[in-house]
Amino acid sequence: MTSFRAQLRDRLQEALGERYTVDRELRGAGMSRVFVATETTLGRSVVVKVLPPEMSGGLSGARFRREVQLIAQLRHPHVVPLLTAGEHRRLLYYTMPLVEGESLRARIDREGAFPLTPAVKLLREIADALAYAHGRGIVHRDLKPDNILIADGHAHVVDFGIAKAVAASHDGGASEGRPFTSAGVALGTPSYMSPEQAAADPSVDHRADLYALGVLAYEILAGRHPFAGRAPQAMLAAHVTEKPEPVARRRADLPNALAALVGRLLEKRPTDRPQSAAEVIQALDAIPLGATQEAPAASAAAPSAATAPERAAAGGVGPWLVVALCVATLALGLALGLWFGRR
Repeated sequence: MTSFRAQLRDRLQEALGERYTVDRELRGAGMSRVFVATETTLGRSVVVKVLPPEMSGGLSGARFRREVQLIAQLRHPHVVPLLTAGEHRRLLYYTMPLVEGESLRARIDREGAFPLTPAVKLLREIADALAYAHGRGIVHRDLKPDNILIADGHAHVVDFGIAKAVAASHDGGASEGRPFTSAGVALGTPSYMSPEQAAADPSVDHRADLYALGVLAYEILAGRHPFAGRAPQAMLAAHVTEKPEPVARRRADLPNALAALVGRLLEKRPTDRPQSAAEVIQALDAIPLGATQEAPAASAAAPSAATAPERAAAGGVGPWLVVALCVATLALGLALGLWFGRR
């Protein structure tokens, strides 16, 4: 294993050339490989994410670079920008600034639910990032706590559009919104996939991100996932067919308007959700917070093994690789059929 890690590091250094010096590999990045490197001309630290081999197979480096050109244009206070992307001897990578802080995943695992005012502030910042990207035709498609970094009390969203770029870069391409590559690998994380993503609906659009935002909101406010404890197959089936327990039952101090907004974001049909991130922002701004309690109603969880800066820098590319067999079971196939029949 040590030899393999050293070989990958050497290959990455060869790919980066003299522009960067690879310093170390970060932990806590799931199936992806994440490194910290120093940009030689400016002396600044950056994160280098290397796509795993199962994603790189059959992938066009030139097509990947074209896909990420649009992503690289994103400039927003709550979006971590893409700096460079490249391919060298079938090693695909991209770089972004190193964000010193921690991931939302690490924060929830350590402390549970957020106090009410910070929770609404964080959700508004994430929604603001979504509104900005959606307005430029970019959908995240893998919004989750691992891809939200918290630094200086503010949210920073990473990996905008990377899932789509990878899917579209595989041999044969991928249709807009399609969550599987031609290699049969799912792009997305079962815990945060919208029903239409789980169903491989080709018409997936920005409202899939709003569903994921609803799952995030539920976790931020209740300290736990609405379908916690499910295996990947059961998780996908729950997103498609099961109505989550209202978040207000898990936390009594929530304003009715906030609980209702979370419920709308988690609607199965995209047409029943808020239709834009801007609409979500308006709803959050209208929520009265002054007379509510600030103490969260959730217990703290055990801290993550990785350090906070490492978890923050790593983000969460890796876990969104899920073998397509996760959805190719008879039970889930029946669930998807029932869902489509009701649309």
